[in-house]
Amino acid sequence: MKNLDIFDRVRGGLIVSCQALENEPLHSSFIMSRMAVAAEMSGAVGIRANTVADITEIRKMVRLPMIGIIKQIYKDSDVYITPTMVEVDALVETGVEIIAMDATNRLRTGGKSLDDIFHEVRNKYPDQLFMADCSCYEEALHAEEIGFDCVGTTMAGYTPYTQGTSLPDLAFIQKISQAVDVPVIAEGGIHYPQQLRPGALRGSARRLTRGLSAPWSAEQSPGRRRLPNALWRFYEQL
Repeated sequence: MKNLDIFDRVRGGLIVSCQALENEPLHSSFIMSRMAVAAEMSGAVGIRANTVADITEIRKMVRLPMIGIIKQIYKDSDVYITPTMVEVDALVETGVEIIAMDATNRLRTGGKSLDDIFHEVRNKYPDQLFMADCSCYEEALHAEEIGFDCVGTTMAGYTPYTQGTSLPDLAFIQKISQAVDVPVIAEGGIHYPQQLRPGALRGSARRLTRGLSAPWSAEQSPGRRRLPNALWRFYEQL
């Protein structure tokens, strides 16, 4: 049976993405786990993490719900976020609460469509929660239709047909939060507490789920502190 209570635990809160790729200076499961600890201490309600190694190490340190992904590049496809059953199988073994997959309208490796791969995934893992990483309104609607448990705006601006989108894409967030019945996770381009104020969502916050995902960064710019440094005062500023 699906554990839908997870969505109540993250509703209206901040999900912090703790990720660093192999070519990035903070690449280390140890470092990612400590960043997750800092996020938990600061009031985050969930963690998004990449790779089995990072998820396993983070799990040792925090008790927050996790969204797990595996970024895997295949030469014959531009889809790299949990693109095949191989990555899904590995993530299921970690026990991660939610598995996120690219849900864009692009072919996977081997020429498979999203429908092809997700039909197989859902049949194999009927009780696992899956998040659809979408880039546009139509993809979010389709993801709900084929059985994803929540949808996110993760890929907005990262597909050929959404390039140039200003992030965070608040109009996209608003539109899908009013159109789908599954939880919506606002993700992508969220760096500052000011971007998360309820007013910035123009009244859609009551329907928005219910989770907001922001990348970990210690970078600062003059006069504006980037998340999650600002998490310590995050709730005071809302």
